[in-house]
Amino acid sequence: MKKNLGNIDKVVRIMIFLLMVILFITGVTSDVLGYTLMAVGTVLLLTSIVNFCPLYRLVGINTCRVK
Repeated sequence: MKKNLGNIDKVVRIMIFLLMVILFITGVTSDVLGYTLMAVGTVLLLTSIVNFCPLYRLVGINTCRVK
């Protein structure tokens, strides 16, 4: 897997994950919506940890500056 996520992209994904966790824990989102947001947030967190997004590869986007 070749890196395709830049630093700013990773930080934004982690912030979105934290926001979704906070919304779920505080009870703003619940039931199906809450679990869906947690699943999406987990995917965002995992892609930021491994520096690779499969969707970016399919579309041809690369935000990583290092070649």
